[in-house]
Amino acid sequence: MGRVIHFEIHVDDMERAKKFYGEIFGWTFQDWTSFTGTPYWGAITGDEKEPGISGALMLRQMPSPGANKGFNAYVCTIGVDDYDAVEAKILENGGRTAMPKYALTGMAWQGYYFDPEGNIFGIHQPDVNAK
Repeated sequence: MGRVIHFEIHVDDMERAKKFYGEIFGWTFQDWTSFTGTPYWGAITGDEKEPGISGALMLRQMPSPGANKGFNAYVCTIGVDDYDAVEAKILENGGRTAMPKYALTGMAWQGYYFDPEGNIFGIHQPDVNAK
């Protein structure tokens, strides 16, 4: 079975992206540039004993799709404990709303945001009372 084991977020400004994801989600970063020959920072997203994957920030190699164009990447969703608090941090740190918070009835709260690099990501807070 093919399981997702790594993700890459393409960025224009590495320091801005590291600050954004580090401050909002507590991710830490390791410089893996020597392996790739181009700016590439491993993104450690949590304890390896917990479900989930880690990935990397990599320097964008080509222009991103313009506004109202299709996506050319997977959209990753990040689990959170407090949707509203995380959303506030996203907006305070230069993120923008792509699709506002909505209920996955009986399961969770979900929404999508643009990071300062123009990439879309989701946040997801489990809540059996969501409606």
